[in-house]
Amino acid sequence: MTKSPRAFDHVDTWVFDLDNTLYPHHVNLWQQVDARIGEFVSNWLKVDADEARRIQKDYYRRYGTTMRGMMTEHGVHADDFLAYVHKIDHSPLEANPAMGAAIEQLPGRKLILTNGSVDHVDAVLARLGIADHFHGVFDIKAAELTPKPARETYDKFLGLHDVDPTRAAMFEDLARNLVVPHDLGMTTVLVVPDGTKEVVREDWELAGRDDPHVDHVTDDLTGFLQRLVTA
Repeated sequence: MTKSPRAFDHVDTWVFDLDNTLYPHHVNLWQQVDARIGEFVSNWLKVDADEARRIQKDYYRRYGTTMRGMMTEHGVHADDFLAYVHKIDHSPLEANPAMGAAIEQLPGRKLILTNGSVDHVDAVLARLGIADHFHGVFDIKAAELTPKPARETYDKFLGLHDVDPTRAAMFEDLARNLVVPHDLGMTTVLVVPDGTKEVVREDWELAGRDDPHVDHVTDDLTGFLQRLVTA
């Protein structure tokens, strides 16, 4: 049975993930964060880089974020973790006025829902030149340190920002983070690499584009949004 993807004509709230969604995967900004996470795990647990990598990715898959796993299993404080892993060079990001203009033209509110921190969001949006187009940010601290894809995190987000999920769209780079939004009635969009440059991602992170909870797939968010606002 061919699925009929949900449309956008009823949407009045536009929800965006941050990393690898509002900027291209091949920028590999997240690779810097990923490396810092590995360093943190290695230093905290006194293990070598290979073992730290194994633990990091195990916790990421099982807990939603490595941070949550480190908090649960080893008593790490979130502020210490976030301050360390987001200490990166944001200069690879370039301003994207075309995407900013498209976001500005979307009817209704634009919000960010991320497993990162507000400080990281601010730094990314400043480099992209699109900070003024968003009406609010829901970060990992607002989620009380419970990351996507946990259902309770989406519920907190929807409640705090008074979002009707049946009138909202969600843009994400991880298919698993679109399961709950779709179940709640949101139109879902998976943002994937454009294939022109190497990306540093795990295979499972790039999977899911054909899953039933994914309504739309794009490898060009700017173009996708431009088509939406001119349709």
